[in-house]
Order: sequence, then C-alpha cells, then structure tokens
Amino acid sequence: MRRITVIGSINMDIVTHVPRLPLPGETLKGLKTAYNPGGKGANQAIAAFLAGGSVTMIGAVGEDEIGQKLLVNFQSMGLDTSNILTKKDQSGIAFITVDLSGENQIVLSEGSNAKLFKQDLLKLSEVIKTSHTILLQNEIPWETTRYLIELAHSVGIRVVLNPAPAIAMEENILRHIDVLILNETEAETITDFKVLDEPTARKAAEKLLDSGVREVIITLGEKGSLYLDQNGEYIFTSAYCVEAVDTTAAGDTFIGVFTVTSAMNLPKQDCLRFASAAAAISVTRNGAQGSIPHREEIELFLKDNNRRNGINC
Repeated sequence: MRRITVIGSINMDIVTHVPRLPLPGETLKGLKTAYNPGGKGANQAIAAFLAGGSVTMIGAVGEDEIGQKLLVNFQSMGLDTSNILTKKDQSGIAFITVDLSGENQIVLSEGSNAKLFKQDLLKLSEVIKTSHTILLQNEIPWETTRYLIELAHSVGIRVVLNPAPAIAMEENILRHIDVLILNETEAETITDFKVLDEPTARKAAEKLLDSGVREVIITLGEKGSLYLDQNGEYIFTSAYCVEAVDTTAAGDTFIGVFTVTSAMNLPKQDCLRFASAAAAISVTRNGAQGSIPHREEIELFLKDNNRRNGINC
C-alpha cells in the first residue's frame, strides 16, 4: 500500500460549547468543556489512517502530561509514535469555542509544534523519501514546511498542502505543490481574490493553477467543494445534508480522506464524494479526532445516500 507521511501539528483541544460565539469584549457562560486530542496534522493523519491508509505521523509534543496523553491517544488508535519527537516545551494547545449551530472559533498556542525544525527532519529524511505522498499544513514553522516541499519535489514525492493558517506564499514554492486544499478564507489570503461562491472559487483556483499548482480543491463548507486541475478537469461536489453539531475537524477529515483515496488511484470524483461523506459524518459528532469516521462508516453513509438519491443541501 502507498504510504502517506503526515508532518504537522499535534495539539490538545480545549473545547468549550456556548449558546453563541461571543462578541469582542463579551463574556459568556460556557455550557460544557472537554479536552480532546487534535491538531491539523494529527487530525489529518488519523482521518487518512481510519479511511484505510498506510500512514506515518511526524510531529512534536512537549515534556508534559498533555504530551504523554497525546502519544497514548495515537497508540490507542494503532498509529506508530516512533517518529514523534519530544521537545523541552509545553505541548500545543488549541482553545476552541463551539456554538449551538456547530460553528467554531479557534485560538492556537503552538508550544512544541513551533519547535519542529529542519534539523529534526534531517534525521527522518529516509522515512520521508520513501513515502508516496507527504501531507502538510501551516501549524509548524513555515521554514520547515518549505524545506519539506522542496525535498519531496526534488525526489518525486507527491506533495499535498493544506495552507492553514494561511500565509502569503512564493510562486516558486507553489510550483512544487501537487495538490493544494484550502477553504474560502485561505484562498482569499493567498490569491487576494475574495471567494463568495462557486464562480468566485473557480477564479481563485484558476489563479492558483496559473502559479504552478497542479490540482486545487477549495472547500466551501455546507455549499460543497470545487476541484480544478492543470488539465482543465472541473468537479463541483455538493455537500451532504446533515445536522451539524461541531465542525471542528470537518476540513481535516476531508483532507485526510481525500489524500488517502487519491493515493489509491480512485477516480477524482469518487475521492471527492468519499471525502465529502466523511466530513459530513464528522460534523454530526463532537470533538476533533473522536468525530472522524472509519472507512466502513463512510461506505455505509454513501450507500444510504445513494438509496435515498440525496446529496444536495
């Protein structure tokens, strides 16, 4: 099986549910609070793994109780932790507020994620170079991510990047990216083009392709997702209708599942539908990694929706 190496953040999410998201300067009483393992890197690795992928996770945790809990969580799911480093720092923490509709706000304290440097990855270069695909985000230092993109490109490894949080990116780096998966806000930051709907998302995707990216996916939340590549293949995938409880890991679920199914050489339309179904399931559950479905659940969801002939919200 083609191996996917995810290099990215590992956090503990402190999730507080509220009646609505607070206004600036406002104090609200929370309904409940939970501690859930998260981090974009970890979430995407687990989503790819549960969808049937061969997955290696590279990241960093701190020398604290939270770091130990994060490692135990990986091990309980069956993921190898031998390539996860321990740093003399606190582990990454995400403070997440979720309202009754499932929308969220996130503040990230990077901790050990900010200490994952190029020098650390030199020791793991053979693990990286023997991968079929590397999956990256922007919750570790950009210098580290840029090094990984250049390394993978130089040896012919497929590069999938989720540029979140979004930053301005150099065109010479964009040319080395095989698949760029981002949401409306991230697309606007990188392209300086406001994304409001499917037509504006397509224009932003075209601008990214002009910069040299080979495939672009822009996710549009409950509206669905848009795919466009250098060959002109265009696919718009509508979202599945579900009752959202918590959208925290929906994007990460979509990205991890799309990455593993596309590495299996499935038709792009099937990969997108599979990823959309996985994301739909995830928003009906609380938490980050605890909301991510197994492959069997995704398959059952798709069969059920096919029987009811329903996809559009």
